[in-house]
Amino acid sequence: MIDEIIDRAVKGEQVGVDDVYELMSISDPKELDALYEAARRVRDAKFGKKVFTYGFVYFSTYCKNNCAFCYFRRSNNEIERYRKDREEIVQLAGSLKDAGINLADLTMGEDPRMYADDYKLLLELVSAVHDEVGINIMASPGALPREMFPRLREAGADWHACYQETYNRELFSKLRLDQDFDARKNQKIWAMEAGLLAEDGMMIGLGETVRDRAETILEMGSTGCQQIRAMTFVPQEGTPMQMLTPFDSTEELKAIAVMRILYPDRLIPATLDVEGIAGLKTRINAGANVITSIVPPNRNLAGVAQHELDIENGNRSVEHVFSMLDEMGYRRATSAEYQAFLDEHRPRGGA
Repeated sequence: MIDEIIDRAVKGEQVGVDDVYELMSISDPKELDALYEAARRVRDAKFGKKVFTYGFVYFSTYCKNNCAFCYFRRSNNEIERYRKDREEIVQLAGSLKDAGINLADLTMGEDPRMYADDYKLLLELVSAVHDEVGINIMASPGALPREMFPRLREAGADWHACYQETYNRELFSKLRLDQDFDARKNQKIWAMEAGLLAEDGMMIGLGETVRDRAETILEMGSTGCQQIRAMTFVPQEGTPMQMLTPFDSTEELKAIAVMRILYPDRLIPATLDVEGIAGLKTRINAGANVITSIVPPNRNLAGVAQHELDIENGNRSVEHVFSMLDEMGYRRATSAEYQAFLDEHRPRGGA
């Protein structure tokens, strides 16, 4: 049955939630290997051996939200927060471009200071990186009002990222406290209306069922987001969920493979933010074609899922990631190749 579902999915035939549930329920090692092999075939047929690379600049760890799973939640008073200034953000983005990284992911919590004066500081930072560095930009500033998206695009952003985490409404309400499910879902739609590419993401291990995961994969895909991802939840100190037993990466790898087979032309990341460099090979081998969360050492930057993992030891540096890609027989995509992908997939709402 599993082989038949995979075969239909690879051929682009109709695959429903029951089928995806079956794929996400695989536990037999041979069937898992077949799933990952199919995902690699699909990816390599569409993208060849090139892998895109994203650098991570978490420039503000202040946030007005109180998400139950997040280390940087508003009420976690045990952490030292920071805001990077304009000059340092530009410098960091410039170092990423000089190293051959395809995109700078400018990430922040929902920082009231960045939102003040009609989002003046946020837009100025995006414009500065666009004008002074010229690298492609993903803006990850949290949920924005609809009228902000054309302005974000005009400032120079290529992408807007806003993860739903789950499409189970009840679970969402327990995770993203006092936040609106539909407003967050609409972030992706509003971004694409404005000509931005959009990224959505799911978290694994937050209390969802296997069917929830299957439904979330299909919801993310049907929205039309050009980049979709799965990340394994890592319990965070100082949060209500800090005592949860963490999953291993198997469920995330299955999600990556299923998303690849269902959506051959999408960008699907292998994050360094969960298992660091040690988890890179398995995620690439499951069908990922983007490496995200590359972080230069000695810049006092934090990650998200694990705010310190492999950063200061240099294992998430450009050099280390590129070396591992070479060892695996893949190559980093050029900036021109990445720009060609953006040009081909950019929503018609923008120039």
